[in-house]
Amino acid sequence: MTLTETYNVLFGPGKLRLDIASMAKVAECYDFLCGFAKEKVIYGINTGFGPMAQWRVDDAHLKELQYNIIRSHATGTGSPLPDLDVRAAMVARIGTFMQARSGINPNVITLIQEFINREIYPFVPQHGSVGASGDLVQLAHIALCLIGEGKVHYRGQWCPTAKVMETEGLRPMHIYVREGLSVTNGTSVMTGISVVNQYYAENLLKYATVAGAWINEIADSFDDYMSVAENECRRQPGQQVIARWLREVSAGSHHLQKREHELYDPERNRDTYFEHKVQAYYSLRCVPQIYGPVYDTLRNAAEVLENELNSACDNPIVDYTTHNIYHGGNFHGDYISLEADKVKIAMVRVAMTAERQLNYLFHDRINGILPPFLNLGVLGLNYGMQACQFTATSTTAECQTLAMPNYVHSIPNNNDNQDIVSMGTNSALLCRRVINNAYQVMSILYIALAQATDCLQLADKLSPRTRQQYDAIRAICPKFVEDTPFYNEIAETENYLRTNIIEYLQ
Repeated sequence: MTLTETYNVLFGPGKLRLDIASMAKVAECYDFLCGFAKEKVIYGINTGFGPMAQWRVDDAHLKELQYNIIRSHATGTGSPLPDLDVRAAMVARIGTFMQARSGINPNVITLIQEFINREIYPFVPQHGSVGASGDLVQLAHIALCLIGEGKVHYRGQWCPTAKVMETEGLRPMHIYVREGLSVTNGTSVMTGISVVNQYYAENLLKYATVAGAWINEIADSFDDYMSVAENECRRQPGQQVIARWLREVSAGSHHLQKREHELYDPERNRDTYFEHKVQAYYSLRCVPQIYGPVYDTLRNAAEVLENELNSACDNPIVDYTTHNIYHGGNFHGDYISLEADKVKIAMVRVAMTAERQLNYLFHDRINGILPPFLNLGVLGLNYGMQACQFTATSTTAECQTLAMPNYVHSIPNNNDNQDIVSMGTNSALLCRRVINNAYQVMSILYIALAQATDCLQLADKLSPRTRQQYDAIRAICPKFVEDTPFYNEIAETENYLRTNIIEYLQ
């Protein structure tokens, strides 16, 4: 599965479909395990789990063993994950099973497919995973619902799973050999959350780039900051992409200056002091250099996520092609944890840049062209967007606090069997919080950009792309003179940024 295909299942009208050839391989792997497992000691089939693996389980209790790992590990706490995250986790779990290295009966995959396509979402608490034997606790909550227990979110309500399955004509998952361990063992929850994070982070970077182009129009900047010649001589692919995006967004603008016309023309540059800044502030001029690394970080994260969606992250690995079973640690979540932290740090940088651009718009002594806090009322009596900056600054500060990598935190547990762990799901959840915060800061910036445009009466001089965003924001938050609450407009702008994907920047 590509990320694009996964996005279509998660955010679009697409239904999850199963490849027939891959399902045949799953069946072949299952048949191999059924024969191979006889009279052998295999972890999680006829042994206990984790540090309990030293105890062999009597053949009379092998099915009970698989049910026990599901029920005993459904111990999560905290608020339930959103339906979208659970949907993504189930998609990622199918991705693992379709590698035909788990030895499960194909019926397990078709049941998860039915849950996805019928929008049946197991109750999965946020807290519980250390990300080492994968997301044992959260995946156990999904498995609990697959066996017809626990509760699910269905048509906007929490309902007993058994009742929903009866309504939908679905039969609970049957235990054949090792289905309990297979469903609970792996990185699918942290991967699913990170896929959703990736979607929103990629979109936010595009809006951040548009904001970078727009604020340079407001500042009447020289356009060479985004030029091909300036950016191609620094051999960083992300910087060159962002510069190209800026040029595409800015095309057709009537409020950017040409340095060769203003400063390189000896007839125009005779002044000894220039009122207009020869070089803009870094938060305006260095958009390609700041957002370029963010772009590269997201590209690398996309590759890791796509690889993980198409990987067997189970243990042990049941390999019907070599007629053997391999014990290792493909469930370990370091790949996802590290990328989640990198994306989190990159999104902190986006929030910081947006906050600095906001400060430029609000600070009349810095920009030299706009009223304080974009206040079109009576100074002293009215306050414009003054208090909006408090919110943006506070939210950005929280992002900076959350920037500490979670990947480097490991607490041995499980009787020291799990002596070093990834904390991957925690990393993904913290990354989500930073992305949400960054959207809020960006929403305030977009309202400010629209107000600044009106302060200078520049709407008709904007490029078609930035004018499009101006019109969209003004449909949410009209030009204001008198003081007004902004919380509804900020929330509606955030929803607009989240739900209107910029397709033209690729």
